[in-house]
Amino acid sequence: MRVLYAIQGTGNGHLSRALDLVPLLQKRCQVDILVSGCQADLALPFEVKYRCHGLSFIFGKKGGVNFVKTFAQLQTKMFYEQVRDLPVEDYDLVISDFEPISAWACYFKKKPCVALSHQSAVLDPKAPQPKKDDYLGRFILKNYAPATAHYGFHFERFSKNTFTPVIRSQVRELEPTNQGHYTVYLPAYEDEVLLKKLSFFQEVKWEVFSKHNQFPIRQGNINIKPINNEQFVQSMASSAGVLCGAGFETPAEALYLQKKLLVVPMKRQYEQHCNAAALAAMGVPVIKSLKSKHLPTIAEWLAHGQVVPVHYPNETEQIIDLVLETHAVPAVVHP
Repeated sequence: MRVLYAIQGTGNGHLSRALDLVPLLQKRCQVDILVSGCQADLALPFEVKYRCHGLSFIFGKKGGVNFVKTFAQLQTKMFYEQVRDLPVEDYDLVISDFEPISAWACYFKKKPCVALSHQSAVLDPKAPQPKKDDYLGRFILKNYAPATAHYGFHFERFSKNTFTPVIRSQVRELEPTNQGHYTVYLPAYEDEVLLKKLSFFQEVKWEVFSKHNQFPIRQGNINIKPINNEQFVQSMASSAGVLCGAGFETPAEALYLQKKLLVVPMKRQYEQHCNAAALAAMGVPVIKSLKSKHLPTIAEWLAHGQVVPVHYPNETEQIIDLVLETHAVPAVVHP
């Protein structure tokens, strides 16, 4: 059986999930991997057959998406050509983790595409939604990578096709400790903003992982480091708590490691506001931004924040089997 597994390369979450999913697929079938997009800091230890420019959102420096840079890097002609030329018809099954090239190639060639992503769970009618609806954001989320079947991962299981997060083996094998520091990952904020806001809490040791700096910076009680997967995971596992964006994988891993959590959703990023709604319903504190008016909430969290208990069993193998058994139909070979 030939399977194309396509991964969204904006951010590290999709790639992190692939670290566990790809080996399971490789045990069961012949797998080719496609990665599109940029903004990722995590390298895959597998051969990637297709690398595409894709459609990426570029992180800003003031809490949101940098739309100027996002539109500047869009290459419509290249996107069309990559969609046109991707040979999805050669595969028995195409699985897309919110990856648009493969999804649209299947759409135009009338081939089934199975979505296996967090975004599929966010779009589930039973999933929590923010109080203020974002029609444009929902439209983009729904049509960015169209699929014919949907399986999703979320912080809680809301429906039969929604599963709890895939916690990568690297994290499951850790023994959490508390060395007193707080781990920070807010890629939509520049270092200067983080230094200014976090320095307000002089008694707290902050370990900040930055997408905007290639060299470590230490300023008082704040230690800023370039993104490094090993260092970040170890920092999170040994922390007293995690302050991060309202993405999916990092909050899920923090909850799994029994760390108290505070999230700041990116501005004008619909998916993160959906995630924030789900986390808030579980009891995780959420602040809209790092503006000074929200600093008392951070202080309260530092002093009295509680761990939100979760149960995230390792169901990855069963999910892969479900998808393959339900959707893998061998291609008909004509003489």
